Amino acid sequence: MTDYVTRAGIEVDPALAAFIETEVIAPLGRDTDEFWTGFANLLGKFAPRNRALLQKREDLQAKIDAWHTERAGQPHDASAYRAFLEEIGYLVPEPGDFTIGTQNVDPEIATMAGPQLVVPILNARFLLNAANARWGSLYDAFYGTDALDAPAARPGGYDEDRGAAVIAKAKAFMDEAVPLADGKKWSELSDVKDNGIPLADPAQCHGWNDKACLFKHYGLHIEVVFDADHPIGRSDPANIADINLEAALTTIADCEDSVAAVDAEDKLLAYRNWLGVIRGDLSESFEKGGRTVTRALVGDRTYTAQDGSEFSLPGRSLMFVRNVGHLMTNPAMRWDGGDIPEGIMDAVVTSAIGAHDVAGLGKYGNSRKGSIYIVKPKMHGPEECAFTNDLFDGVEDLLGLPRHTVKVGVMDEERRTSANLAACIHAVRDRIVFINTGFLDRTGDEIHTSMRAGPMMRKGEMKSSAWLKAYEARNVGIGLAHGLSGRAQIGKGMWAAPDLMGQMMIEKIGHLRAGANTAWVPSPTAATLHAIHYHREDVFEIQKGLGDAAKLEELLTIPLADGANWSEEEIREELDNNCQGLLGYVVRWIDAGVGCSKVPDINDVGLMEDRATLRISSQHIANWLLHGVISEEQVMDSLRRMAAKVDEQNAGDPFYEPLLENQDAPAFNAAKDLIFKGVEQPSGYTEPLLHAWRLRKKADA
Repeated sequence: MTDYVTRAGIEVDPALAAFIETEVIAPLGRDTDEFWTGFANLLGKFAPRNRALLQKREDLQAKIDAWHTERAGQPHDASAYRAFLEEIGYLVPEPGDFTIGTQNVDPEIATMAGPQLVVPILNARFLLNAANARWGSLYDAFYGTDALDAPAARPGGYDEDRGAAVIAKAKAFMDEAVPLADGKKWSELSDVKDNGIPLADPAQCHGWNDKACLFKHYGLHIEVVFDADHPIGRSDPANIADINLEAALTTIADCEDSVAAVDAEDKLLAYRNWLGVIRGDLSESFEKGGRTVTRALVGDRTYTAQDGSEFSLPGRSLMFVRNVGHLMTNPAMRWDGGDIPEGIMDAVVTSAIGAHDVAGLGKYGNSRKGSIYIVKPKMHGPEECAFTNDLFDGVEDLLGLPRHTVKVGVMDEERRTSANLAACIHAVRDRIVFINTGFLDRTGDEIHTSMRAGPMMRKGEMKSSAWLKAYEARNVGIGLAHGLSGRAQIGKGMWAAPDLMGQMMIEKIGHLRAGANTAWVPSPTAATLHAIHYHREDVFEIQKGLGDAAKLEELLTIPLADGANWSEEEIREELDNNCQGLLGYVVRWIDAGVGCSKVPDINDVGLMEDRATLRISSQHIANWLLHGVISEEQVMDSLRRMAAKVDEQNAGDPFYEPLLENQDAPAFNAAKDLIFKGVEQPSGYTEPLLHAWRLRKKADA
């Protein structure tokens, strides 16, 4: 039981209160009593609105459930369905022509195109790696991944044959991005010190320092390192030791889907890590290869321009922070007799930390435009976006920040948002800097919204379904129609397989060709490789040639398995796939408090999993259960068989607690609840059950 301290009627965990007062508010020169009084007033204004919006979600869902139940067994009537959604206010009128008015947006978001990382904020080491992933070695990225189509490196140190293949591939990339004059190849370059670099377009050279030459292509920088004393550079005809690409332009420090933050201890760690990034003093020490390694944020890079002047480029990603959505509360603070709405707490505390950057208190600085960047997930429709806009107004007033200092990224991952996307953008039109699709959460909401319409098609088939194609296309088309190009990011989702970089290099360029000027990748190495795509396609030129968005009718096509006649083997295969993925993720979330990690799938392929993957798996099983495709007995049989597989996959982890031996423990019970209570979960979200079972696990520890 937490012993709270009281501040202006808010009960606060003592350690969290001390952190906020001494490390966050005091350095800003603000009175702490005034801060808490303002915080309490903000809660009084926004917490009731928050509750009302959540109740509206439930009311709309009840009406949709009833509509489908009344029409059970009848063919789906698309026109009647749309009219019904308009009648109940699920669909709202289009806002008409408008252009977003967001000002003071950093170029990494507005005018540059490049990869984006999402990193769990609780893991300082991962957070530092991501923040430092603004630049990445192309040589390292090719050498260590299957993006290089060459024999794997031989064990026992540097493999010169693979190294030669890496250098050849990297120089071939340079031939594409920074071609030399007269058709000369980078592999033929030598005597650079005496003869210089004969560029086809000399304007591509932007400067140099004592070790490197800097080039620019499609808005991104490339640094070629020359070092005759380096083992690689020594044997190179031009003494090229490495090629560094500007890679992860932006990174999202995530307080939401990729973390298991259920109490004050977890939230304090999240906020402390965010403050460390903003102040520039976050560091982490760990053992590696028998020695202690300390990781810290890297500094900027300095060069001499062609005119002899000095300039610098950021050494780090521009940082967003992703707050939680509107649904959850957290016992880190209590107000009005209950746990505080976590989204309101996040908005206040992460913005107050971001205000350090606005005030110039950090070692390096994040935004050069004086903005604070917050991604807001899981909003349902324009009314909830308007709530966030008003909440951010209130936070700015509380912290004495100019209006629209706090910018917002809208995750287009709920059905009511994607169906009303233009109205959602309109609601935050003067602070929006980002819209992004999220296939897994969006699919989970698709299933839950139409839960009673009938059994859904298999998950794999949904990737080619009409609604999903319309969803991805509309996110780009509607964003472009309302002026996001050149002002904000239009993003695409995650490449989930960090070990399959060769396949990523084939497929992920499709995101650029669809008009996205950023897309998520699972690691700094993946960001370096994905950066190659932004040298192969000029996204902003592509955006100019894209047509109108897909029609709403296509988006509203429910992915029902009409006429499906699955065999017992197909049903078992689908159920096992869902159960294995669910168990593999839940056991880490509940037992270890790990919200995102590389989890082996049913075929032992490591995939980056977070709560969104859990939502779709649990909702899909719940849907098939509801409609009699599978039985409770089949589910339990699959859970036990897949528990054995997950136990086997984790056998090498000395801290792992086997599922089969602990079927009465929190992890296995959480998995069962997510399925058997899936229909009744708000919007099909997994958080309420995960938080409850994680808190139980922590209490038992």
